[in-house]
Amino acid sequence: MEIHPAPAQVADFHQVLADHPRYWGDRDLRSLHLLAMVQEFGPTCLVARAEDGIRGYVFGFVTPDGTGYVHLIATRDDYRGTGLGRRLYAAFAEAAAGQGARRLKAITAITNTRSIEFHRGLGFDAEFVDDYDGPGRTMTVFRRDLPL
Repeated sequence: MEIHPAPAQVADFHQVLADHPRYWGDRDLRSLHLLAMVQEFGPTCLVARAEDGIRGYVFGFVTPDGTGYVHLIATRDDYRGTGLGRRLYAAFAEAAAGQGARRLKAITAITNTRSIEFHRGLGFDAEFVDDYDGPGRTMTVFRRDLPL
């Protein structure tokens, strides 16, 4: 059964938080999950729903300068390696382009090798930027243009 990303609802947000370890393992990233994202940027906050729950999600928004910024993207532990992350990114890119985005951007820790490999596999350029998230906090910044 094909799963199609759809705009996230408030109940989806709460389900994602309840199942947080299924997406993030031992990393506690709940503080990065903001309900306001779903409420204010609904068209670019997407979930992949199935009968057995939310298999993956992407939360992002479009900046005034035309950048589709991906704040969080995750797939559930039993659904990794299925291409769902790629489908979520494609759905986000389409939604962001519909709001005028001309490029995509995301960030991750320089130690998150899985994320770096994933984004490079999607055609993103990756750059380590010193002090990106405050003094001494180097982050990996991903950028990719959207097709015109």
